[in-house]
Amino acid sequence: MKQTNLKYSCLIAVLYFGMNVNGQVAPKDTVAKEQKIEEVVLIGYGTQKKENITGSIGLVTAKDLADKPNANPLNSVQGKLAGVNIVTSGTPGGSPRVDIRGVGSLSGNTVFIVDGMLTEDISFLNPQDIESMSVLKDPSSLAIFGAKAANGAVIIKTKTGKGKPIFNVNSYLGIKTVTNVPKMVNGDQYIELYNEKVRNDVLNPKPSDFITKAQYPGNTDWFNEILRTSIINSNDFSASGSLGKLNYYGSVGYLQDEGNLAAGQGINSGSGFNRFNTKLNLSYKITDNITIGNNFSFSKTRTDVAQNPLLDARNAPPVYDVMNPATGDYQYITLINVPNPRAKLDLYRSQVRQERLLNNVWAEIKFLKDFTFRSSYSTDNYSPSQYEYTPTLLYVPVSSQKQSTLITRDNRYRNYVWDNTINWKKDFGNHNLELLAGFSRIRDSRSEDVWTAKNVNYNGTNGSLNIGSGTDIFNYHDTAAAVTDGRPAATQDQQRIESFFGRINYDYAGKYLLNASVRRDASSQISTDRYKTFPAVSVGWVVSKESFMSEQNVFDLLKLRASWGKLGNPRVKRDFSPIVTNIGGGVYYGNNGYPAGTVDRVIDPSIGWETTTGSDFGVEMAFLNNKLKVEGTYYNKESKDIVYAINQATISGASNPYDFTTNAYSFRNKGFEVSVNYNANLSEGVKLGVYGNFTTLKNEITNVYQDSFLETGASLFGNSIVRLQAGQAVGSYYGYEVAGVFQTDAEAAASGQNGAKAGWFKFSDLDGNGVIDTRDKTFLGSPIPKGTYGFGINLTVHSMDFGIDFQGVFGNKIYNYNREQRYGNESWDLDMYNNRWTGAGTSNTNSMITSNQSVILPSSFYVEDGSYFRIRNIQVGYNLPSSLAQSLSVKKLRIYLSAQNPLTIFKYNGFSPEINNTDRVQMGIDNNIYPISAIYTMGMNLTF
Repeated sequence: MKQTNLKYSCLIAVLYFGMNVNGQVAPKDTVAKEQKIEEVVLIGYGTQKKENITGSIGLVTAKDLADKPNANPLNSVQGKLAGVNIVTSGTPGGSPRVDIRGVGSLSGNTVFIVDGMLTEDISFLNPQDIESMSVLKDPSSLAIFGAKAANGAVIIKTKTGKGKPIFNVNSYLGIKTVTNVPKMVNGDQYIELYNEKVRNDVLNPKPSDFITKAQYPGNTDWFNEILRTSIINSNDFSASGSLGKLNYYGSVGYLQDEGNLAAGQGINSGSGFNRFNTKLNLSYKITDNITIGNNFSFSKTRTDVAQNPLLDARNAPPVYDVMNPATGDYQYITLINVPNPRAKLDLYRSQVRQERLLNNVWAEIKFLKDFTFRSSYSTDNYSPSQYEYTPTLLYVPVSSQKQSTLITRDNRYRNYVWDNTINWKKDFGNHNLELLAGFSRIRDSRSEDVWTAKNVNYNGTNGSLNIGSGTDIFNYHDTAAAVTDGRPAATQDQQRIESFFGRINYDYAGKYLLNASVRRDASSQISTDRYKTFPAVSVGWVVSKESFMSEQNVFDLLKLRASWGKLGNPRVKRDFSPIVTNIGGGVYYGNNGYPAGTVDRVIDPSIGWETTTGSDFGVEMAFLNNKLKVEGTYYNKESKDIVYAINQATISGASNPYDFTTNAYSFRNKGFEVSVNYNANLSEGVKLGVYGNFTTLKNEITNVYQDSFLETGASLFGNSIVRLQAGQAVGSYYGYEVAGVFQTDAEAAASGQNGAKAGWFKFSDLDGNGVIDTRDKTFLGSPIPKGTYGFGINLTVHSMDFGIDFQGVFGNKIYNYNREQRYGNESWDLDMYNNRWTGAGTSNTNSMITSNQSVILPSSFYVEDGSYFRIRNIQVGYNLPSSLAQSLSVKKLRIYLSAQNPLTIFKYNGFSPEINNTDRVQMGIDNNIYPISAIYTMGMNLTF
C-alpha cells in the first residue's frame, strides 16, 4: 500500500501543537455529588427518571461519543448497547446501518429525532455537539412516534449552555489504513492457473490457447495500486454559558477524511469527505412562565464518489502493468472485460456537494400552575448536487471508445415537523400523575432536476464540467420524461403524516409504574385505510421499595417491567397505476383489426400499512451501593403485512410475475438482552468502570402471501442468491449444498449431476431421487447474527486514563459474491491457488480451476462464517495536573492517543466480515463493499 507522503508525516510530527477538547475529568469534590444525581432519560416528547422507565431504552452519553475519529456519531456507539446492532460503513462520511432488535421492515430506516426534527440521516451532525442519545427499543417506547418509528427511533439532544462562559477546543489528527487486504495471485501464479483452466475447459487445446510470461510480463498488485494510507483530521470549537436570561451554546467544526482510495493524477475521484458544520442553540426566558428557543444547525459537505474499483482490482489479471510501456498511457486489459482499476480511479469523476440547514423554533408556556404548553416547528432543508463524468477512454481500441458523458443531478429536500403538546403534571400524595396530549404534522418533499450531455471537454477542473459546453444536451425535470437512451430519470415525491397522540404516566410512591399511550396517524402514502391507531402500555414494579424488602442488604434496586405496543409504517414501495401496452389491430371482428390494450404489469393499488406488534419483559437490578447494575430483557416483536415483491407466476401475460409487490410478508424477531455496568472509586484518584452486553436474536419469516416466496438479490447467469420464504430468516441464501469435490470421472458419472467430471463440486442429492437439479437446492445460512456482544474497561489513575472496547457478532453467514461472480479470466485469490483440486486426492474443498457455469452455481462454497471479534477502540490519555493547567490559564487539558479497529479476528475470505449493505434483503452479500479501516489518532481536549 502507498505510504503517507512527507507533508502528512510532518503534520503528525507536530501534532502536539494542535489537537482535541472535551475535558472529561471531574474535580475531586464533585464526584460524590455526581453519583447522587438521578439519571434522566429522553422519551418521546419529554423526559423521565430512569428509575421510572417501564420500556426498554438504551442510553448514550457525550462521553461515549467523545474522542472517536468518526464522522457519524453512530459509529462510536457500536457494541455499547444491548439489542442494537450497528454495522459501520467504511466509506468516508457514510452512514451505518442500524438494526434495533432485528429487522422491523424491508423498507425505511431507523429515524433520528434531533432537537425535534425527524430525519433518517445524521451524517451532518458533529458528535461533539451531542449531549445524549436515547435509543428506543421496544414498541411501547416507540408507539408515541407512530408512523415514523417502525424501524426504531433514536432521540438526540444537543448541548445547551448555562452559567459562566466555557470554551472548548477539540482536535485530532490520525492515520487510516485498510487492514486484512485479500491476498491475490501474482503474475506467474495467474499464468499457471490460466493455462490450467484451459486444459480443464477446452477439449483439445491448441498452443495458441495458452499464455506465456513473454506475452504478459506484468506483475501488478492491483489492491496495492488503488489503496493508500490516508489522513483524517478534525477540529472543533464551542462556547456555552448565559447572558442574563439567555442561555447559549455555539460551535463550529471542520472534518477532513481523505479516504483510502488512492486518488491521484489530478483528474480523479477518490473517496474523500469534508464537512464544515456550525451549531447554535439558544433559549430565552421571557418571564417565569414563558421560554422561547431556537436550535440551529448548518453543515456543508463534499464527498468524492469514486466509481468503486475494488471489485475490478480483485478481478483484474495481475499480468498487466498499470501504464503501457510503449505508449505511456494506461494499459488496456484484453484477457477479460475489466477496466484498468487505476485508470478507472483516475479518469472517472463524481462528486456530491451539499448544504444542509436544520432549524427548530420552539416556545414553552406554563399556565395554571401544573400545565405546560409547548409548540415546536422544525425545518430540514438541503439540496445535494452531484455530477458524474465518464471520459472517452483513449487507451482502448477505437471500436470500444464511447463519447464522454456528463450527468448532473440537483435534488431539493424541503421537510418540516410541527409538534404541539400540552402536559399536565400533578402529585396527589403518593400518587404521581402526568398527562400528555399532542398534535403533529409532518411533510417530506423531494424534487430532482437531471441534465445530461455528451462530449464535454474536461480539463481536470470542476469549472470545465459544464453541461452547456457539450452536445446532445437533455434535461429531465421532476417526472417529465422517462428513461431513454440510457439517460437517468428524475423523480419527485411528497409524503405527509398528520397525527394526534396522548400518553399517561402514573406511579404510586415510586413503586407501581404505568405508562400508556395512543397515537392515531393518517398518511398520504396509503390510499385505503389511511388512518391507523397505535396503542401501547407498559407497567413496572419497583420491588426494592416494598416494605418487606427494607431489611435486605442485597438489592439497591430491583425492578420488574413489562410492555406491549403496536406501531406502523406507511413509507413503503408502491405503484399507483398499471402499465398498459397499446396494440394496433389487436382485436379482430371478422377480418378487421381494431386497436386494443393489454395490461403489461400488474400492480396492487390497495397496499396498506405495515404493522409491528411487540412485547418485552425485563428486570433491572443494582447492587453494591449502585456500583453494579444488571439489566435483562426478553423481547418478542412481530411485523406483519410487510410490503415487498413475491413470486406470482400464475399472473398470465404480466411482465412482473416474479416481483409482484403487495403486503406480502410477516416475520418475527425474538431474543434476550443482558447488560452489566460496574463503576467504582477504588481509592483516592483511582476509578474503574466495566461494562458488557450480550444479545441473542432469532429472526424468522412466519408467513408469505398465498404461501409464495421470492428469489431475489444478486444473481449470476440467472441464478439468484437470496430466497424469502416462510420458516427462514430474512435474507437467507439459497443454493446447492457442497458435499465435496469429485475425485474421479467415474464418481462424477454415477452422481446424477449432469455433465459433472472430476474436479467439480459434488452437490448433495437432498431429495434422494438420484438426480441433481433445482429441487436439491436448500437454504445455506442467514446474514442475521444469532448473537452480538460488546464489553469494555475504563480506568483512571490520577492524571492518566485508559479505555478499551471490544465488540463482536456470531452465528451469521456472508455470501462471498466477489468470489463467485466469474465470467471468464478473472484473477484468483491465493486461497484458491493453494487449495484447488489438481487431481485425485489433492482437495475435497476447492474445485478445479474452471469457468464452467455448472461449478459456479450458488452453493455453500461461497457461504462463509461472518463471526468476528474486534478490538473496537483503545485509548490512553493524560490530564494535565490542575495546578499546572491553572498556571496556563486553562481549566482542563487532556492529550490522548487512540487506535480504532486495530485488530479484527475472523475467518472470512475478504476485507472485513462487516458487510454494510443498506438493502436488508441483501444485507449479507459482499459485492464490492468498501473496506473498514484501522485509524490511529492523537488528539487534545482543552477547556478554558
